[in-house]
Amino acid sequence: MGTRSFVLIVDDPDAPGRTWVHWVVYDLPATARQLPEDVPLGETIAGGGKQGINDFPTNGYGGPCPPPGKPHHYFFRLYALDAVLALHSSAQRQEVDKAMKGHILAQTELVGTYKR
Repeated sequence: MGTRSFVLIVDDPDAPGRTWVHWVVYDLPATARQLPEDVPLGETIAGGGKQGINDFPTNGYGGPCPPPGKPHHYFFRLYALDAVLALHSSAQRQEVDKAMKGHILAQTELVGTYKR
């Protein structure tokens, strides 16, 4: 069985206190090759996919805003799944992590840094 959907998780493990979740995207179609520019806040993404609740807490992407000082690392993790998660709108990262267990075919990550 091949890829049926993608999940994208963006987080900052350098945030004070705990890892800060900036974006949770799930049920992206297997045919997706890019995300549209300037994805608006909301439960869905044009072309398919859902946005979960981040730690701001909103549905959608919340950009980097670390406190002044050391750079923070922002992990963009992309997962190819053999299933569509079909979670309710506005799922949180923990729900997505649990639902994709046993369904990950491949994963990759990109790490960026930012400081103020």
